[in-house]
Amino acid sequence: MPSPEPSAAPALPFGRLTTAMVTTFQPDGSLDLAAAQKVATHLVDGGNDALILNGTTGEAPTTSDQEKVDLIRAVREAIGDRAKLVAGVGTNDTVHTIELARQAEAAGADGLLVVTPYYNKPPQEGLRQHFTQVADATGLPNLLYDIPGRAGVEIRTETLIALAEHPRIVAVKDAKGDLAATTKVLANTDLFYYCGADELNLAMLAIGAVGIASVVGHVASPEYRQLIDAVVAGDLATAQEIDRRLVPAVEAIMTRTQGAIMVKAALKLAGVIEHATLRSPLIEATAEQVDWLTTDLKTAGLIA
Repeated sequence: MPSPEPSAAPALPFGRLTTAMVTTFQPDGSLDLAAAQKVATHLVDGGNDALILNGTTGEAPTTSDQEKVDLIRAVREAIGDRAKLVAGVGTNDTVHTIELARQAEAAGADGLLVVTPYYNKPPQEGLRQHFTQVADATGLPNLLYDIPGRAGVEIRTETLIALAEHPRIVAVKDAKGDLAATTKVLANTDLFYYCGADELNLAMLAIGAVGIASVVGHVASPEYRQLIDAVVAGDLATAQEIDRRLVPAVEAIMTRTQGAIMVKAALKLAGVIEHATLRSPLIEATAEQVDWLTTDLKTAGLIA
């Protein structure tokens, strides 16, 4: 088990290392809660302070509201209080998002991941009202998820600064990749930032992010824990070495095809899960993609 120092910080809402966890399925497409418990235990044993469930990598658009509850409860049973559980509840319907938020709170989640409403492209005032209403609906801390590449609209700097006034909007998972905009928000608010793009983990930490919300962390949590600890300790050389060593893994998982596809293949290669089943419209990695992935993970030193 990793040492809680120097990276553990009780004041941080979700610690420093989080992974956006996959949702595991049986070959017939049904929810595989036993496998989910195994993945969660693997991640917490690897040094994660929190797990994000029912997010993008968790294929949330394809799971029912009840399945989302079942996953939260199963993972909580597996890990107890060893890590916090952040439940993805964001949709492009404010009323449904509020329902999911209350449902997640009742199921035992410690926080909420609220993605920018997607597809319908609301104006910034619509975003402000949406996030405010969701934050008002429960007593849980909210982690806003800014990912314009998927949502179709960004949360602008002025909107984030305004939302930071809400006592339960405490953090941002940033997959926008605009370091200047992030720096401006950090300079004008008390929001905690978590990098939501593995290729920018070190850069985001360098400008003031407190941690990362990773996908590659499924197979590289110990390494990312070391990277974060090195940054916190001021050891930039070590952080750079780890970051550069993981480049093949980041490229393999995040650029060859869709991330959930490749990270499930990676977990299977690592022996963590037996089945890499996904729900349509996502499909399993091809044999060629798995061959590339195997080579890249070996190059990064993540599998033998």
